Order: sequence, then structure tokens, then C-alpha cells
Amino acid sequence: MSFQPASQSARGPRERRVPRPLDTVRLNELALSYLARFATSAAKLEAYLRRKLRERGWEGEGDPPVAAVVERCVAAGYVDDEVYARAKAGSLRRRGYGERRVDQSLSAAGIAADLREDVRGSAQEARQAAAALARKRRLGPYGAPPADRAAREKQIAVLLRAGHRLDIARQVVETGTIAGLEAWAEEED
Repeated sequence: MSFQPASQSARGPRERRVPRPLDTVRLNELALSYLARFATSAAKLEAYLRRKLRERGWEGEGDPPVAAVVERCVAAGYVDDEVYARAKAGSLRRRGYGERRVDQSLSAAGIAADLREDVRGSAQEARQAAAALARKRRLGPYGAPPADRAAREKQIAVLLRAGHRLDIARQVVETGTIAGLEAWAEEED
């Protein structure tokens, strides 16, 4: 008696179901389904729809109306790049990322340069983000005091990779107490 895996029947391996090619109605449904699950930018929605078209093909007449679908979603208020950019930037800052990483993430999401400039945080928000990362990664006063210069440089490198400026990274690592770091982070601009 031989053992057959559950994925195989007596007739042999199951054939993979080939998805139907997209038409205008299915393209609209796909866009709305994606928007119901994810907050996104117009550029990310367009990239998603183009990827699905590559995977499934186009059955409708003429070229796929990807740009028209995205424009309708923007006009209906389902996609708002400014709201997305503000939410994404705030989320990244709360997780401890610096302005350079925030800008890179928004750029990758297709957010325009002028809008990225509008959502750029204040100096106080940059300090608070650095303090949040220090807390999370046990850097500066949150961890064991670095014994030597190499250990301090490694902590500074962590902050630099997270997108923080060098002066902010040095301040975080060289501040001696948690209270001192938190007071520095909360200073008004």
C-alpha cells in the first residue's frame, strides 16, 4: 500500500487553476478590493494593477484603462497621496526612522517631491524619532555605556542607517542619562 499526499488524488497531481484574464469590470473590482485592504498612493495602485495585468493578461478591447481607473479612485477620494504621505511619515517616525529614510520610503511609494517636502517633520520630531530608536535598540543611555570609541561608532552607525543626521546620532549616543536624552528630544524648535 502506497501513501499519497493529500494534494494528489488518484488521477495524479492537481492542476493549478489559471486565473481568467482581466477586463474593465474585473480591473475596477481588483482596484477596489486592493483599496479596501490597504492604504496606498496613486502610484502604488497603478503599479499593482499593472502587475496584475502582466500576471493575468488583458481580455478587453484596446489598451487596459489603468490610468483611468486610478484617476477615478483619486477623484472619488479612495486614494489621497497627501493623507497617505502624512500617515506613512508619522508611522515611520514613531518607529524611530529619520528623515532620510522617511523620504526614501515616500519616494518609493511614488509621492511627489513637493508633497514629500510638505510632510517633512520638524527638528523636534527628528529628535523624538532618534530617541524612539535609541529606546528600541538600547542605544546611548538606554543600553550599557559604550566602553570604547568603536562601540560608540557602531551605535552612531545604527542611527545613521535609520536615516538620522550625524549631529543627532552623536547627541543620542553621547547623552549620559535617559532624562537628559528625553529632555533634549522634547526641546521646542
